[in-house]
This record gives sequence, C-alpha cells and structure tokens, in this order.
Amino acid sequence: MAAIKLTKNELKAQKDALKMYQRYLPTLTLKKQQLQTEIRTIDARAKEVRSKRKALDAEFEAWIAVFGESEVFKKDTVTVRNIRKSTGNIAGVVIPVYEGADFSRGDYDLYAEPLWIDLASVKMEQALSLDLEADVLEEQVRLLTRELRTTTQRVNLFEKVKIPETKANIKAITVYLGDQQVAAVVRGKISKKNLELAAEKEKAARAAKGDVK
Repeated sequence: MAAIKLTKNELKAQKDALKMYQRYLPTLTLKKQQLQTEIRTIDARAKEVRSKRKALDAEFEAWIAVFGESEVFKKDTVTVRNIRKSTGNIAGVVIPVYEGADFSRGDYDLYAEPLWIDLASVKMEQALSLDLEADVLEEQVRLLTRELRTTTQRVNLFEKVKIPETKANIKAITVYLGDQQVAAVVRGKISKKNLELAAEKEKAARAAKGDVK
C-alpha cells in the first residue's frame, strides 16, 4: 500500500475515490456478465454453422461420388467475389456482422459439362457462405473475449484491490485524526490545569508577600 497523507483533505479524497469505485463496480460487473452471455451464444452459433458446413460438405462429396465425376468440379469453379459485412455493437465493442457474399463462377461449357454442375455450384456457394459466416462469428468471439479479459481485470482491480485499499486508508486516516483530536483535548486540559496551578501559585505567592508586610 502506498504511503498516504494523514490529513482531512486526504480523507476527503479517499472517500471520493471509494464512492467512484463503488459506483462503477456494478456497471463493470454487469458488462462482464453481458459479455460472458454473448460469447457463449455466439460461440454456440459458430459451432452450429461449422457443423452445418461439415454436413453439407459430406453430402456434397457423397452426392458427386454417385456420378463418378468428382474431377469435373474443380475448386475454382466457384470463387468469392465480395464479402458483405456491417458492424454491430455489443457492450461497447464494435464487431463485424456477416451480411452475405457474392460469388463468381468459372467459365464452363454447359453442353460439355455434366448437367449437375450448376446445382453443385449452388451447393458450393452455400458451403463457402457458411465458412464466411463462421469466420465472422469467431472474430466476434475473439473481440468480445479480449474485452471480457480487460473488463474482468478492472472488476478484480476495483473489487479486490482498490475498494479494500481505499477503505483501509480511510480507516487509518480516521483513526489517526481521532487520536490527534483526543491528544489535542488532553493537551488542552493539561494546559488548562497548568494555568490553573500557575494562577494558584501566583495567588499564594502574593498572599505570602502580604503576610510578610
């Protein structure tokens, strides 16, 4: 604990600081709870999207295998031309929001290629869209997790360090000022008593001089 000044001004400063910590702690705690809830929800959504992607991929491979022409459908048959995103805000954190994507299809001869290639292209676009959505959801989780870490550190700082420390400072200053006040009263009484004794001695001395005369 850092050294503090044992003065009335410092006591006021410590009380003001305590009020500030106690005012902001509930807000920080609420934000922490909100972030935890949002992270769980978004993470579950991301896992759901990834699961759909895997299921679609398995269905896609099994479906193409039926035709025995898997080499016809190449990776560059469908490509991502543009990813559409907007921004959202959760507990003060700006996050990306997936809005969809635009795709391009490679040139192929409809007369030369199998009839199912168009349908396969649609399936691939769906698969790619799921990948992109999951990526954005995972980015949301990453950003919110970083903010949760910072918020948790602040909650712990206020709850476990600043508030107990400030309360201890207030107690120490209050006790010191109380002791000083008691000491001042005692000194005042002693001083008054000494003055009374001095006055009595002086009176006695004067009386004695009067007797001598």
